[in-house]
Amino acid sequence: MKHNGRLLIISCCVIMLSILPCLAQHVKKPNIILIVSDDHAYQAISAYGSQMNSTPHIDRIGREGAIMERAYVTNSVCSPSRAVILTGKYSHKNGLVDNGTFFDSTQQTFPKLLQGAGYKTAVIGKWHLWSEPTGFDYWNILPAQGNYYNPGFIKLGKDTTYKGYVTDVITDLSLQWIEQNKAAPFCLLLFNKAPHRNWMPPLKYLDRFNNQPFALPANFGDDYKNRLALQRQQITIAQSLDIRYDSKIPCDTCAVTPVNKWAPDEWRREIDRLSPEEKRLWDAAYEKEARAYHLLKTDEERVRFQYQRFMEDYLRCVQSVDDNVGRVLDYVDESGLKENTIVIYMSDQGFYLGEHGLYDKRFMYEESFRTPLLIRYPGEVKSGQHNQDFTLNVDIAPTLLDWAGIDIPKDVQGNSMKNLLKHGKDDTWRKEIYYHYYEKSFGLTPHYGVKTDRYKLIHFYGPIDSWELYDLKKDENEMHNLIDQPAHAGLVNQLKQRIVYWQNYYQDPVKH
Repeated sequence: MKHNGRLLIISCCVIMLSILPCLAQHVKKPNIILIVSDDHAYQAISAYGSQMNSTPHIDRIGREGAIMERAYVTNSVCSPSRAVILTGKYSHKNGLVDNGTFFDSTQQTFPKLLQGAGYKTAVIGKWHLWSEPTGFDYWNILPAQGNYYNPGFIKLGKDTTYKGYVTDVITDLSLQWIEQNKAAPFCLLLFNKAPHRNWMPPLKYLDRFNNQPFALPANFGDDYKNRLALQRQQITIAQSLDIRYDSKIPCDTCAVTPVNKWAPDEWRREIDRLSPEEKRLWDAAYEKEARAYHLLKTDEERVRFQYQRFMEDYLRCVQSVDDNVGRVLDYVDESGLKENTIVIYMSDQGFYLGEHGLYDKRFMYEESFRTPLLIRYPGEVKSGQHNQDFTLNVDIAPTLLDWAGIDIPKDVQGNSMKNLLKHGKDDTWRKEIYYHYYEKSFGLTPHYGVKTDRYKLIHFYGPIDSWELYDLKKDENEMHNLIDQPAHAGLVNQLKQRIVYWQNYYQDPVKH
């Protein structure tokens, strides 16, 4: 009996030893690569239906994972959106409401929680939060907005400069860091500068899209009737782009709009970063553009010219972003990391590509409110799905914590997308979303609002007090403000009540 007992114990031990590797593999924490680009419009991603450019590598994330068709942001401007992503909290809760606010980096962020759970963490690229990063084993960030060519970085507090194009450099540094830390579970925030204004392309793409005319969007000539906030803004392609800084056309006699008074000097600083050989290539590429501009005779011709120039350079920057996403995916797959690595691609918000005659972001209209979001995690994210649920940038932090097996703090305001992505649906998921934008720069007006499946109600406050209502089923381009139509009075009251509900829910102390 004793002999049989010993055999039983030995057999159990052998069985346990044989299944332990499987158990360890089952509970192994996933690696995380979060790629965030700056101002990348969903309209400029072929996975979202773009006909003007092709982004095969970004598309690949969605093909092998999920494309979130209705992903949005809580505050459409660079710094606040990044703070929302880091904290999982709306701007009024994390303290960074606009681009000029200092981010309190001592507060709770998802990288800190991952770091505390044994993750190696890094942020590389555009930080733009003004404070020094914390919660990272390694950080190497662009100062402020950073530069496109031969960019300076701040590496763990020390200034350094790299030769090359900024998107390539950020990816080079990121892949080097992963190679050095891939033995442990890691979390990398790969934060691109591109395609942020002023859209300076890599030299190898200076002639890309030269022979591709871009048609003006159908509502490019929007007259802004019955929409006071649009009448006040200063982000139109026709009036607000600078011919030097944005269109890359030397012109000492061209007027400078008040909103762009800094642009000519900034243009010179950007160009001075080029080496003599790089400057030669640059001048050769843009010389014909300059000649063409100075032959234009009418304002309409000049507006169309600037739109074409804007689109060419913007999409050239996007091309480089997509190339480098491909480099990251290839590295992950070839290094045997694919099955246990979450890869997310998103922008910090959307961007206007001429819709309503605009560039930039900020407004709660669809093009800037909505953001691309594609997620790949083999085995956990149902592949090939086009998810139609409302998701927000505030959901990124709780989702990553949930996948890493870390309890989501109760003060996090987003929701984990884990079950939604695993099964392709979640009956408890949100049916509407709340937005709040605070800045007054570029003639913009602070506003908040709510979006449902069919309707959107926006309240502009501060310099003005006005409301806008859109029926998105009948007016997807948001051209007709229905706020004054008596037939919609009951609907407006209902949506105002929903706004109050969400302001109480998110504890947003609205002051106006």
